[in-house]
Amino acid sequence: MATSALTLPEIQRRIDEVTRFLSIALNIANAHTVEFYTHDVWRQLVAVPPQEVLSAFSSCAGHKGEPEPSGDERSKTTFGFCDDTKRLVDTPKLLQVAKAHSLPGLGVCASRDELLRSLREHEPASPPAEEGAGLVPDEFMNSKKSHEVQSMSEVVACLAQHCGVKQVIDVGSGKGYLCSFLSLQYDLQVYGIDSSITNTHGAQERNRKLKKFSRSYQKHKVARERTTTDSAQDELLGINGADDILHAAGEEAVSPREEAVPVNLSKVNPIVDKSSDPETEELFLSALSVDAVETPAPRVPPSQLSVEERERRKRENLERKAQNRPSSDHSLFSPLTSYVTAETELRELINELEDAVLVGLHTCGDLAPSTLRMFVAKGELTSVCSVGCCYHLLTEECDPARQESAHGVCGFPMSQYLRDQSWFCGRNARMSACLALERVSLGQGIQMESLFYRAVLHVILRDHYSSFKSEKRVGNVYSKAKSFVDYVRRALRRLDLDESKLPDSVIQDYHDTYRARVDEMFAFNMLKVTLAPCIEGLILLDRLCYLKEQEAVSFSALVQLFDPLLSPRCYAVVGMKSLSYKTQLQSN
Repeated sequence: MATSALTLPEIQRRIDEVTRFLSIALNIANAHTVEFYTHDVWRQLVAVPPQEVLSAFSSCAGHKGEPEPSGDERSKTTFGFCDDTKRLVDTPKLLQVAKAHSLPGLGVCASRDELLRSLREHEPASPPAEEGAGLVPDEFMNSKKSHEVQSMSEVVACLAQHCGVKQVIDVGSGKGYLCSFLSLQYDLQVYGIDSSITNTHGAQERNRKLKKFSRSYQKHKVARERTTTDSAQDELLGINGADDILHAAGEEAVSPREEAVPVNLSKVNPIVDKSSDPETEELFLSALSVDAVETPAPRVPPSQLSVEERERRKRENLERKAQNRPSSDHSLFSPLTSYVTAETELRELINELEDAVLVGLHTCGDLAPSTLRMFVAKGELTSVCSVGCCYHLLTEECDPARQESAHGVCGFPMSQYLRDQSWFCGRNARMSACLALERVSLGQGIQMESLFYRAVLHVILRDHYSSFKSEKRVGNVYSKAKSFVDYVRRALRRLDLDESKLPDSVIQDYHDTYRARVDEMFAFNMLKVTLAPCIEGLILLDRLCYLKEQEAVSFSALVQLFDPLLSPRCYAVVGMKSLSYKTQLQSN
């Protein structure tokens, strides 16, 4: 496939480019905003005024001239950082290099359309889903989730079709939106696994409601098809004399030659009612006349029917139910509650397991790498489509703070290539990787005032409370605070500290003093946002490199599935196993 053109050595070369850049720039990403003023972070790491940094962001391509660093920092620079002091002296250069070391700049990502074309290259021209049968997920999920589910489900369905499988396993399925859509839209048998029993119960209830929605949708679809067919043959909804049949929106077809039944208007499918225009509705109601439907004969109690007649009616009812049952009912997904790792035996969780596609939509922390390891380890998994998130929750193998006695496989790095280099990012840098550059560029995403409040609070804790280094978190105090003074008092109470020793005037003085330096914090956070795509890129390149290292994997790629403005974590790691490897496993 065209999208897997990059070889393992080429991926490793891209990783080397990113790690060389981040080895110099990572200090900015690892600086903690809470300690911004107490550690004087700006003066430690940046040698230019904050206004110059902000100006570079507002006119990246149009920046004129070079910055004027002073003293020692006129010496040689690398990526905009002074080689001697390691401080940033050339903001435009940093912005340029950061863009070049993001995933789009490195040229390692395929688009969603490219992947779909490759998967369908040797497949029938018709799409996996029936043309014109599209569900509208906006009816049961928000616009962001709808965009994610529709975009990813088509890729998953194409993977399933390409690999010739009908089962999907969704790890970290959460509320089951992706599972439901895959089963309803693409007639796939989906198993959703989530460690939260609350999520599983919620998914079961949502599944029940969507099952009703599916039945209504199928009846609506069948009714439309019948109406279209009958209209081509007859002039008035298929009614043309005594021998014709009246189709009442999914109700039993009625013929005057058969035993007539009452037509209950309250049972007419509400979805059909809402979609019909006034003219169609008038025609439909006019069809329900004494000329079209005979007056039913008195109902005979079951006790008075012969045994043969009761058996005949029972048999007909069963046949009728089987005919009217929506084709996708059997494939509505099965929510399961379980904590899974690469060592989890899927066949112990799923008795009916066959070959399947493994998926994960925004799986948090270590679950995303565990999904990829599971794909490699389990022979029944033919392909994988994994979109991770919450990089700050990843465990790092080379973390100096990690306990030596800690067991289990870490989430980063995955590839043997980066593990051999003992590469370490740091939690603050991984937290920075979660920032959304596209949104911030449009003025969204960073709540500067809350960050400013928290940093100044840390100064107050340092100056007035011996326990200011406490790891106890302040929590979401900002959203309830009416002013900075109110914020500080709420925070002190949350930390169980004596607030009476600080008058309001002292607290306000801290605010006013550091307000003059708020541009430093704003500019510094913009620098962190600039580095975010590079750190995310390294994490995802590591995952792709891991798949490239596996002999069993014949295809692997990074694919941009989503619009980053709607869904910032927009990249999927996609992989497929070779048929020869599958045959080898079966023979063993």
